[in-house]
Amino acid sequence: MWFRNLLVYRLTQNIPFDVETLETALAAKPARPCASQELSTYGFVAPFGKGEDAPLVHASQGFLLISTRKEERILPGSVVKDALKEKVDEIENEQMRKVYKKEREQLKDDIIQAFLPRAFIRKSGTFAAIAPEQGLILVDASSPKRAEDLLSTLREAIGSLPVRPLTVKIAPTATMTDWVKTQKAADDFFVLDECELRDTHEDGGVVRCKRQDLTSDEIQQHLEVGKQVTQLSLGWQDKLSFVLDDKMVIKRLRFEELLQDQAEQDGGDDDLGQQDASFLLMMLTFKEFLPALFEALGGEEIPQGI
Repeated sequence: MWFRNLLVYRLTQNIPFDVETLETALAAKPARPCASQELSTYGFVAPFGKGEDAPLVHASQGFLLISTRKEERILPGSVVKDALKEKVDEIENEQMRKVYKKEREQLKDDIIQAFLPRAFIRKSGTFAAIAPEQGLILVDASSPKRAEDLLSTLREAIGSLPVRPLTVKIAPTATMTDWVKTQKAADDFFVLDECELRDTHEDGGVVRCKRQDLTSDEIQQHLEVGKQVTQLSLGWQDKLSFVLDDKMVIKRLRFEELLQDQAEQDGGDDDLGQQDASFLLMMLTFKEFLPALFEALGGEEIPQGI
């Protein structure tokens, strides 16, 4: 139970997240299989365990964990396109007339409906942690669209969810560029061996570096001609490493073995205990890490009127 990515959202109002009330609300929007004519379904599942009795909300020392599952039928556009062309050609040849836009769209819809029951189904899940005391919702996703799917479904379930993406006062690009240029990050942070450099001009070049000494003359030359750091791998204390991008997306989170070993010791012998210990230790780490990161990036930006 370790998040691999992180999108951070700030609750703009104080919401009392009562576990039982939240459990009941999520139960009204459960995940379910796609029906034969459905393109996709989306709903809540138990974050730990399986079966009807598994809770949809896992609570541990004030932190809450929820999870969603999406099922979608995979219908390649090329298959629909080929079938539509074949049908249009057949009509035009047999009936000696042109098939226009409106009829094409109807034919396309008919083809999709005919193919749907035979389409493959892809399943995907998303976790989110709610930290009411900190006023944060943390989504294990690198895609804002994927995070918004979860947040909007949660909003529908509980009736209201006033959140906004957390932003900082100084553009992350400026801070990351300064860290690489000066070869020194903020306290407790250290620059690792991966970055992305972009030219600030429209249609400018992009340089991606992996397993590279970022203090080298080559990197410094890119910075001297005006390239900006838009993605940077960082470490924090001796607890985790991650990649930060210019949109405040935290990717490829990796918790060090020291934390994983501690969770394994704390969790005992059963799976649920292990999962709970991992989740709690992860959240306690985030409780320290995130304020430190926001401060290192100039402090949290509070929009006017909030």
